[in-house]
Amino acid sequence: MELSAEIAAYRAGAGDPGRLVGEFRRAALLVPVGGGSEHGDGGLMSAVSGGIRWFYAFTDEEALARFAVARGEGGREWPYLAILGARLVDAVVPEADGPAGIAVNVADPDGSMLFPPVAGIVPDACAVDIEADSAEVA
Repeated sequence: MELSAEIAAYRAGAGDPGRLVGEFRRAALLVPVGGGSEHGDGGLMSAVSGGIRWFYAFTDEEALARFAVARGEGGREWPYLAILGARLVDAVVPEADGPAGIAVNVADPDGSMLFPPVAGIVPDACAVDIEADSAEVA
């Protein structure tokens, strides 16, 4: 099953968390590249909420386009990288300054999903639900 279908199943109460995370890790996601002062210096587009940096990721160009329109920026070009979900959490999240997670399809009210910085999603050293001392031992 593809990631969008797993998200829908999970949101409907019929999904399996392990299968959802597995599909997320295997999915090729589109991650907008920011530019200018609002989004940094060309890094991956993200926002901070509740002390967590959320990297935006989309399952396809249509979901990214809905995000652009929702922001009132549908008329401009949106450069993006295609990157595996696993690479986002295993390589990008550890480089963030503070806790970070992935927000998938955030402009889709019935199809969005947050992958927070917790054990089982991000590396243990980056998980907010693991004490720093125990992450170093693992």
